[in-house]
Amino acid sequence: MMANLVANPTTAIQMNTIASKKISIIPVLISVLIYFNYYLINPINQPPVMKNLLKEYDFIVIGGGSAGSVVANRLTENSEWNVLLLEAGGHENEITDIPAFSIYLQNTKLNWQYKTQAQNTACQAMKDNRCCWPRGKVLGGSSVLNTMLYIRGNRRDFDQWESFGNPGWGYDDVLPYFKKSQDQRNPYLARNTKYHSTDITGDVKSTIQFYKKQVFAGGYLTVEDSSYKTSLAPVYLQAAKELGYNIRDINGEKQTGFAFFQYTMRRATRCSTAKAFIRPIQFRKNFHLSLWSHVTRVLIDPSTKKAYGVEFIRNGRVETVFAKKEVILSAGAINTPQLLMLSGIGARDHLEELGIPVIQDSPGVGQNLQDHIGFGGLVFLVDYNTSLKTSAFMNLKTILEYIINRKGPLTSSIGLELVGFLSSKNANQTDDWPDIEFMITSATINNAPDIAETAFCLTEDFYDEVYGDIINHNSFNIIPMILRPKSRGYIKLKSKNPLDYPLMYHNYLTNPDDMRVLREGVKAAIAFAETSSLRRLGARFHSKPYPNCKHHPMFTDEYWECVIRQFTMTIYHLSCTAKMGPRSDPMAVVDPSLKYDLQRKSLKIVEAFLRLVKKRKNLHIALNAQVWKVLFNTDKEATGMEFLSDGLKQTVRVRREIILSAGAINLPQLLICYLLNHLCSQA
Repeated sequence: MMANLVANPTTAIQMNTIASKKISIIPVLISVLIYFNYYLINPINQPPVMKNLLKEYDFIVIGGGSAGSVVANRLTENSEWNVLLLEAGGHENEITDIPAFSIYLQNTKLNWQYKTQAQNTACQAMKDNRCCWPRGKVLGGSSVLNTMLYIRGNRRDFDQWESFGNPGWGYDDVLPYFKKSQDQRNPYLARNTKYHSTDITGDVKSTIQFYKKQVFAGGYLTVEDSSYKTSLAPVYLQAAKELGYNIRDINGEKQTGFAFFQYTMRRATRCSTAKAFIRPIQFRKNFHLSLWSHVTRVLIDPSTKKAYGVEFIRNGRVETVFAKKEVILSAGAINTPQLLMLSGIGARDHLEELGIPVIQDSPGVGQNLQDHIGFGGLVFLVDYNTSLKTSAFMNLKTILEYIINRKGPLTSSIGLELVGFLSSKNANQTDDWPDIEFMITSATINNAPDIAETAFCLTEDFYDEVYGDIINHNSFNIIPMILRPKSRGYIKLKSKNPLDYPLMYHNYLTNPDDMRVLREGVKAAIAFAETSSLRRLGARFHSKPYPNCKHHPMFTDEYWECVIRQFTMTIYHLSCTAKMGPRSDPMAVVDPSLKYDLQRKSLKIVEAFLRLVKKRKNLHIALNAQVWKVLFNTDKEATGMEFLSDGLKQTVRVRREIILSAGAINLPQLLICYLLNHLCSQA
């Protein structure tokens, strides 16, 4: 037998190939087994789907994403209200829980797989010049697809919102709601009770319990550090110190500086808003969930302009449910303006052009679209085996380490390790209001050729020419991102068919200030990699000229502008398509209490896309829903109170009256909370 194999090398090669394939398929089989046994191994089963819906609900929430999940949770705290949550996708699963797999989920049915219209200002290296815009089509929304980074934003961002005529949205107003939502598992950060809180009422046994008397009762959303870091991670911190930056809690008092990322993870797995806010309420009798339910329009009485119901498609049939009190739109920055326009709310000319009856002329619907964008092509090579390669994910040892111990490379958020906030020369250097963010990752695109096409939509020719000769080379990536873009895109309907995707125009880099800031970010990233800390590892910029930029001298402003327009990278923070503002603003879609003015005020919009100016980051979505927490019924009658007792949140309901005797300072505060209606839940 051995002689035959040696005499026939072709046969030997074929058998070796077959054996290799059998070995490599083991992780795939394990993943399949995990998927189909999810309900057995997961200690908290998924919330049940209601097959037979009621004809009428008090509240109908459209979209079970990062905002809708929070809204459904808070509304159902009132046992007298029945709430229906409609979601176009299905359940998350054990595969979506694995942090390292987030980038691979973008080519699945969990993603709407939107693509923008072709524009020459950006995404030139993508197929057909179209940017890919991943959006979650699953319970939990984009919190099931994202990289789980927990970053609240800058104080000045919120204070600016308030200065634009939006009372109740300043930093001091929203901070309690961030804390109310958060369950911070890092004991060092949890000590700072001014900015963090911990869910000490839960059954989790951790070092956080040591600080029980020092922290306020937190909420459902778990935040923790990653249990896995590459050997490059501490070197990044050393490089930041070398440049004179502080290492700080970027969700604390100040933001400028560097830190390890904080993640929305729980026990080294993804903590989506579905896991955090929906699973704990799955047995509330007043909560109904309908998945795979594609909403086609909000039903609005044209004479009274009262939103009274929702039409949606489920199991191939058109169904209708009615709302006694309110319809709440939380369908995302793309689907919400689409639904508003399909329902007759939008720019009159556009709706009439498509033959949609106009309920209300609202020119701001779908306008003011903003996104955080960065440059994805800054790859730096190193001489040591320090990178996180995709080959580290796909082996039996790694998968078993994750399944058994919840440790190892699979607990990494695709190699994202360090975040930095810095000011370009276009910003005030002495002010703690940075305009650039660094996302530093030890997993680079040259080590993941399989996702270059699916996740980033890069053309094969572009990838091969720029990265083909450094595939699987140890490296790291710095992604500079602009924090306050001035360019504005828009969304419009393709047709009045609700199943047609809308037309999306990003308008990236159409404002020259955006290019100036991002260009300075690229230069700062190269300077970061040239620190002695990283040079000791042989760090050097991969300076392969981009295909369509070779006519520009390397490292000139013209060259950087060219490559930025080639590999323009969305950071997945689409927002602002239903602008929040005072009634004096003709482009505002909702007022500061998140209401759309339909006379009877029966339609509310709760989502990140309502913001008037782009801010930082995906946590704002849950925040907007959190601030919207109801303590009054729709007739503005007081129904109960929330308060802290021994660090624990308590809720009581009243039958008749609440009598305020809180003193000269606290009484006005409580009255203001009442007048703002829904904007305060801690008194």
